[in-house]
Amino acid sequence: MGWYHLFYQYNPDSAIWGNITWGHAVSKDLINWFQLPLAMVPDHWYDQKGVMTGSATILPDGRIIMYYTGNAHDLSQLQCLAFAANSSDPLLVEWVKYKDNPILGPPLGVGRKDFRDPSSLWMGPDGKYRMVMGSKHNNTIGCALIYHTTNFTHFELMDEVLHEVPHTGMWECVDLYPVSTTKTDGLDMSSYESDAKYVLKQSGDEDRHDWYAIGSYDVVKDKWYPDDPEMDVGIGLRYDYGKFYASKTFYDPSKRRRVLWGYVGETDLQNDDIKKGWANMLNVPRTVVLDPNTQSNLIQWPVEEAETLRSKTYDEFKDVELAPGSLVPLNIDSTAQLDISASFEVDEALLDATLEADTIFNCTTSDGSAMRGVLGPFGVVVLADEALSEQTPVYFYIAKNTDGTSRTYFCVDELRSTKLSGVRNFVYGSTVPVLHGENYNMRLLVDHSIVESFAQGGRTVITSRVYPTKAIYDAAKVFLFNNGTGITVKASLKIWKMGEAKLEPFHV
Repeated sequence: MGWYHLFYQYNPDSAIWGNITWGHAVSKDLINWFQLPLAMVPDHWYDQKGVMTGSATILPDGRIIMYYTGNAHDLSQLQCLAFAANSSDPLLVEWVKYKDNPILGPPLGVGRKDFRDPSSLWMGPDGKYRMVMGSKHNNTIGCALIYHTTNFTHFELMDEVLHEVPHTGMWECVDLYPVSTTKTDGLDMSSYESDAKYVLKQSGDEDRHDWYAIGSYDVVKDKWYPDDPEMDVGIGLRYDYGKFYASKTFYDPSKRRRVLWGYVGETDLQNDDIKKGWANMLNVPRTVVLDPNTQSNLIQWPVEEAETLRSKTYDEFKDVELAPGSLVPLNIDSTAQLDISASFEVDEALLDATLEADTIFNCTTSDGSAMRGVLGPFGVVVLADEALSEQTPVYFYIAKNTDGTSRTYFCVDELRSTKLSGVRNFVYGSTVPVLHGENYNMRLLVDHSIVESFAQGGRTVITSRVYPTKAIYDAAKVFLFNNGTGITVKASLKIWKMGEAKLEPFHV
C-alpha cells in the first residue's frame, strides 16, 4: 500500500483523555490516508497506563519489530518489544507483544519516569546494533543513552552516554541521523558516508520544544560532538519556533530523502476540544537536508506530494509596491486553504541609509505586527476577516547595527487571531539567515486553523494553531502589509487554493 504510520490515540471514555493506545494508518502518498484498526492497546501490567512512543526496525531476515515505551501500573517507564504478526502484510494490521516483556527498565541513577522513547536500530561497524533512549540524570542534565544488542531482546548499556547537556532537563524522542554535506539526498543511518554530518535532536520535556544541533558522530566510541558548543542540543536551534513537538524522522529509500513528522498540539480550552470531538494533529510531512549555503542549519520543506492538493491554476501578484504603512487586500476567493509562495524585495538604498534599527528586537517579546519599526514588519496577513478584527500576520523584521550588519527575524503574530476567550495566543519566531543576493521569501500552508510557515527556503519554520470565528471559509481574506516606517518593499506572490486531504476507514 505504501507508507505506514503509527500514532497515539486516546480513549475518550476514561478520565480526562484516558489511556494511550496506538492507532495506525496507511498511505500511498504521505498526504491521503486510510485509517486501520488499533495496532496496540494497554493490556499488560507493563503498559496498562499507556502504549507510548516507539520506533520500528526491519531486521536482516525481513521481520519487522517495534520497540516502545510501556507506562506500567505504577507509571514506571519500561521498554517493550512487539513483532508484526505477518511482516509480508503491507498493512501490518496485527502486532504481537514479546512474551518476556519488558526488555529494559531504567538503569541505576535514572528515575523511573525518566526513561523513554526508543529509537530505531542501526548496525555499527562492529556488527552490533545500536539503540538510543531519552533520559536525564542529576535532575537537570538531559542526555541520550545508547545501547548495543546482537539478538534484539537483550541490550547492553554503554558506560558513557551518546551526549548530554547540563540544564536541559528530560530529553524525549531522541533522534540521531546523518545529513550529506555535498548533496540533497537523504542518508540512511547505516550508510556511514565520509562527507556526512550528524544531527542530534531531542524534545525538551520541560519547555516542550524540539531542539537540534549539527555535529559529528564517532561510530567506534558511540559519542556525538556538536560543531558549535554554543549551539548545542537544547540551547541552540529548533526544528520549529511555533507549536510543534515530539517529532521523529525516517529515511525513505524509494525517494532517497529523510522525512520529518511532528505533533501539533492545541492552544484552546480542553472543553472546546471535547465539544468538537478531536484534538491535536500531525504537520504536513517535511524533507530535511543540511543547508548547502550555510552548512550550519537544516532546511525543512513540505514533501513534494503536498503539491498534489494544489488547484491547477493559481493567483499571481507581481511587484506589488508596499510603501511604509501599507495594507493591500488581495482579491482571492476561498482563502481558508491556501499554498502561498511570497517574495519581498527591500529597497536597498533605504536599507543601507539606515544606521541603526531595533537592535534589541525579539519576536516573542514584541507587540507583534502592530508595532512599527524602521525596517519592519512586512509580510502577509492570512485568516483575516474583512474588518481585520481577526488576523494572523506572518512577517519579516530587520534589525540593524551601527557597524552595518543586520539580523532578520521571521515571526507569526497570533495575538488577534481569534475572538474566542481562553485561547493561548503568542508571537512566535526567531532569526533567519538571509544571504547576499537573496530576497526575503516565505511559503505558507494555510488550512482553516493551522498555518505552517517556511522562511528562506525552510531555514526557519513556524507552526501556528489559530481558531478564527469570523475569518472562516469564504469570509477569510489575505492582505499584504508593510508596517515599517523607513523602507519600501515590493511583493510578488503565487497563491494556490488547496484541496482536502483524505482520511478514510480501510476495510480489512
